Amino acid sequence: MGGFTYESEVITSIPPPKMFKACILDGDTLIPKIVPQVFKSVEYIEGNGEPGSIRKVTFAQGNQFNYMKQKVEALDREKFEYIYSVIEGDPLMNMLDKITYEIKLEASPGGGSMCKTSSKYYTIGDIELKEEAIKAGKEKASGVLFKAIEAYLLLEHWQHTSIKFASRAKRNRSRKENKQNNKMKLECTAEIVTEHNIFSFKI
Repeated sequence: MGGFTYESEVITSIPPPKMFKACILDGDTLIPKIVPQVFKSVEYIEGNGEPGSIRKVTFAQGNQFNYMKQKVEALDREKFEYIYSVIEGDPLMNMLDKITYEIKLEASPGGGSMCKTSSKYYTIGDIELKEEAIKAGKEKASGVLFKAIEAYLLLEHWQHTSIKFASRAKRNRSRKENKQNNKMKLECTAEIVTEHNIFSFKI
């Protein structure tokens, strides 16, 4: 069995605990919601996310891949480390025995995080792969996914902050003189948030 290893880094403005929870711990529900044009569904068919669990990823119609199965190899919630392997499906291209991804999130200056990924490709027999093409595709895919999750989390924070601010402003005004006016302002804020929420997921 041959193969090669590729390492990449992506920097986001989201702290490691929050990014790890969204990307890894809640990824099966959040990722199809954030990028539905890429992922149709992510579901565990064995286990619940602990090491040894297997989940099936179904891609959205129009993508070059139909599905893949992943096996969870290791999970460390305290160190923000996650290892999984693609063990079946279209991404293996009948050329790879498996692909193992080692993901680690570290704090970066400014309160964000750096996602370090080590991708190990194990080829079948003596098959040779075009490493540069695979690396380029992987780098683009990882960057888009992490940035999409980052955008979702930032928007979610902005939404909660906007509603909280609007509610506080409403309470500080005279209930008798500004009741109707404040109600309109609060509803307008919610409508703007909803509009941006839809836009943010179009990558």
